[in-house]
Order: sequence, then structure tokens, then C-alpha cells
Amino acid sequence: MPPLGLLLDVDGPIACPITRSIVIESITRDLVTIANLGVPVVFNTGRSDAFIRDEVVKPLLAGGLLPEARVFGVCEKGAVWFGATIDNFSGVHVDETAVIAPAIVAEFRALFDARYSDTMFWDETKRTMVSIEQRTEVPAAEFFAAQARYTSDAFELLERHSVGAELAGRVSAHPVTVRIDPTIISTDVEAIALGKDLGAERALGLLRSSGPLPRLWRTVGDSRTDYAMADYLHAEGFDVAHVDVRPVDGIPEKPYRVITEGDLIHDHAGAAFLAHWVRQLT
Repeated sequence: MPPLGLLLDVDGPIACPITRSIVIESITRDLVTIANLGVPVVFNTGRSDAFIRDEVVKPLLAGGLLPEARVFGVCEKGAVWFGATIDNFSGVHVDETAVIAPAIVAEFRALFDARYSDTMFWDETKRTMVSIEQRTEVPAAEFFAAQARYTSDAFELLERHSVGAELAGRVSAHPVTVRIDPTIISTDVEAIALGKDLGAERALGLLRSSGPLPRLWRTVGDSRTDYAMADYLHAEGFDVAHVDVRPVDGIPEKPYRVITEGDLIHDHAGAAFLAHWVRQLT
């Protein structure tokens, strides 16, 4: 039985939220070491499979990730999944029930082009969601102001299509089927069924087909929604702790342990967490 399993959010714990790439060299090295020791590693993220392939998997493969390593990507919050090595790759799988209707996507694109392309960019790689992201040259304050306007516009667009949307502080007149999810660098419009708990469920399904499941787990994330990974594993009876790399929003009461890395945040905290487990496992 593997000594540990890892469910990792990517933006924040692994990729720098400013550059949107892995900039701390030890993160790639330590992930390769941990995975090559037989630890299952699943990237459970809102990112697309193309982003995880280019920004995470390719550096791992270049760093010596073994073909038999149990590394998987669960993307778009459970809507898309794939194996990251030759031994476990069977194509990119998409939950077609989670795809936003093309007519609505087209209206979102028109809205973006007309009002928001100066502060954000459209993520062309998403298969099921509508996602726009902060331009790296745009200051955070400017982005947050535009994001607030965008989420309001998005809610009203969905209401016009009689699509109920979940957005903090707004109540839809229609049954809710879509969530508007703003983060510190992006906004996703996604099927309500998606989430990090669904991603965790997908991860366990992938791992069961490739070998035994560990009893001990660590989940790592930078937002309150990432706790859903640990919530799911705890409910399934696993020994889990969650690592919060951005606890500024407050640490919620949970029936499992919540870990922080002192004053470190984002990928610096992620690097410290991975370095700890390299020491433990070797």
C-alpha cells in the first residue's frame, strides 16, 4: 500500500499565481521524487488539461517522472481527466453533461470582447467552462474592480437565458444549474455539479484502476473551495489533513487537521510542504 496520497490544487500551491507557472525549481524535483517513490499524485484543479500538460506534466516528465508513476490530472473541477504518463494515459476524457451551451458561450465571448479584454484574457483551452483570467500586466486592484462588474454582467446574461446561477449575494429567479466562481486571478462559469469534491471522487476512481489506494492523504489548496477535497476523503473514511497555503480568508472548523506552513503562502508554502514529505519518505 502506498504510504501517502496527494490531491493538489495547482494555482497557488504548485504554480505561482503571478506567473501562472512553476517557478520554484524544488517543486518539480520534489514532485518527481515523491511520485517515483510510488505515491499517487493527482492534480485536482479548475485549470484545463492543456494547461496542466504544458505547465506541470511536461516539466515533471523532463525531470525524470517514471512511466509507471501514478500521476493524473483532474481538470475543470472534475469535468475533464487524464493520465499523465505513458503507462496510465488513455486519452483526455470529458463529461459532456458539464459543457456550457454553445449559444451561451457565444454571448459570453461577445460580452468579454466588448467590455473586458483590456483587463482579462479568454481561456481558449477550456472544454466545459467559460473562463476569463487576469492579464499578468494588470494590477490586482484593477482586475478585482473589473471582475466585480463581470460577475454581475454574467449573472444577468444567464438570467436572460433563464439559466439559474449561483453567485454570492444574488438569488436567481430560475432553478440553479450554473455557478459563477470568482477567484483571485480568474472567474469561471461552470456547471453546478462541478467542484473539488467531484474532482476528488474522479481521482479515487482513476487510482483504483491503477493500484491500491493509500489510507493517508494530504490535500493542498489556496481557497476555501479546496477544502472540499479533504471533506470528501474524510467522508469516505480516509485519514486526511488539508494544507492551506493561503489561510488569510480564515481557517474553517473541520473534523480533520488543517496544516499551514508558518508565514509562507502560495507556492513557497507548497514547496515547503513537498520538501517535508521528501524528507519523510526518503
